[in-house]
Formats: sequence, C-alpha cells, structure tokens
Amino acid sequence: MSETYTVILRPEPEGGYTVLVPALPGCVSYGATIGEALRMAEEAVTCHVEALKELGKPVPEEGPDITFPAKESGGTMLVYRVSAAPSSRAPAGCVC
Repeated sequence: MSETYTVILRPEPEGGYTVLVPALPGCVSYGATIGEALRMAEEAVTCHVEALKELGKPVPEEGPDITFPAKESGGTMLVYRVSAAPSSRAPAGCVC
C-alpha cells in the first residue's frame, strides 16, 4: 500500500499556507512558507496514518480521482505529493 498522498497548499490572505489532504479527511496543517508547509504536510500525513493504524482503522489509499476543495476566495492552490515517514521517524506527540 502506498502512503504517498496529494496535498494542497492553499495560500491564506494573512500569509502562509493551509495544508489540505483530500484523501485523508481531517488531515489539515499550516506553514508560514511553502517549505514549512510541505514539512508540516509530511508530519500531518505521518501522524494521521500512524493514528489510523494504532486505532485499527483502514488507511485510505488515494484513488485516481482527487476531489479538490472549492476555492472560497479565488487565488491559486499549489499541489504537491508527500509520503508518510516510516514509523520509526514519526514525530513524537502527534495530535491528529
């Protein structure tokens, strides 16, 4: 099973980027820069996947069709792919 997911970086009016992961409902993060947002995306995906596994719930696989969130205020959304880190690299104290 692949644990690589498409993430969307949505620029915020006040600055920074909200991170959304369409295949993992509820998996959301934020970063002040694109680089920080991508690091936070990897951490959020890793924590979310680890939490699902610990709870014995299925880990969703990303299908061929990705549902993008509606753009509320125009602007550009940036799309990237990130992978969950191996369990041994999962950040301590993940809150998902």
